[in-house]
Amino acid sequence: MRKYILGGIILILLMIIIIPLCTLLLLELDYGKVEITPMGRAINVFNYQTGKLMTMDFEEYIVGVVAAEMPASFEKEALKVQAVAARTYAYKRLVEPDALIKEYHPQADVITSPAICQAWVSDAELKEKWGRLDYLKFKKRIVDAVEETRGEILVYQNKLIDPVYHASCGGERTEDSGDVWKYSFPYLQSVECSGHEDKHLQDTKTIPIRNIDVALNSNLEAVPAAKLQSSINTYLQVVEKTKTGRIKTLSINGKKLPGTEVRTKLGLKSTWFTWRIDTNNITFTTRGYGHGVGMCQYGADGFAKQGKKYDHILKHFYQGVEIVKM
Repeated sequence: MRKYILGGIILILLMIIIIPLCTLLLLELDYGKVEITPMGRAINVFNYQTGKLMTMDFEEYIVGVVAAEMPASFEKEALKVQAVAARTYAYKRLVEPDALIKEYHPQADVITSPAICQAWVSDAELKEKWGRLDYLKFKKRIVDAVEETRGEILVYQNKLIDPVYHASCGGERTEDSGDVWKYSFPYLQSVECSGHEDKHLQDTKTIPIRNIDVALNSNLEAVPAAKLQSSINTYLQVVEKTKTGRIKTLSINGKKLPGTEVRTKLGLKSTWFTWRIDTNNITFTTRGYGHGVGMCQYGADGFAKQGKKYDHILKHFYQGVEIVKM
């Protein structure tokens, strides 16, 4: 009987300790150090979180951007799309310095704040986020995507583009840059997306009317609640929509505001939204996540799942561009 008990204990130890440890060792042998081959071109990165300037290899920086900006579980071709877009964005900041970034540090080429530039994550943060096993697996996928597109950037008529991107367009179409920003760029036109369905397909956010008034400098709270509920579309009116159906201009109690401003100040995921009022709150329902212009990340993954290659996906989202070497 004692032999059976001892055998059972050994079996359990094998299952919970020895086998996972052997798997980890095999993965390390297979993946090695999972490091990018240095390019020999440096980039100065201002770490927004720590307030320090970091100098690193250009391609090493791109690995950190891809890891921060796109889920590592996405298809390899989608990760390659992200790598080329991120590299183009960073290279343009090298040859055409950004004055806003320079305000944070005069020697900085890029900054790790996604609100100003591109997000970036360190190896230490990735290990903490993913754990050791997933770190080896996911880091290799990202490094491979960067290596396989080494030095590739996007140009339109021999000039570097602004390769803007967003999380999700909602699955149907991306947005025309001219409907979102002041200028329309020929390579940032509205195009069909992959029909993807993702976690950003629908999101709801309930905001007190008082908070909306503070954020937008409106005066909805002055309207009696019963009147506001019965005539909500009188006090909140869509003045103009973009060609894709997103809100371009919204009237709030007679005050006209750009949809992009409403989205930013209310913290909504996109300008593709509807609303309903409930007592002292307004609930907004959004579709997609981001400004909708350029490359849709979930759309890129959707196209990759359909068998499309990264160069095809890039030239779909960025119309008329060419892929060249730095």
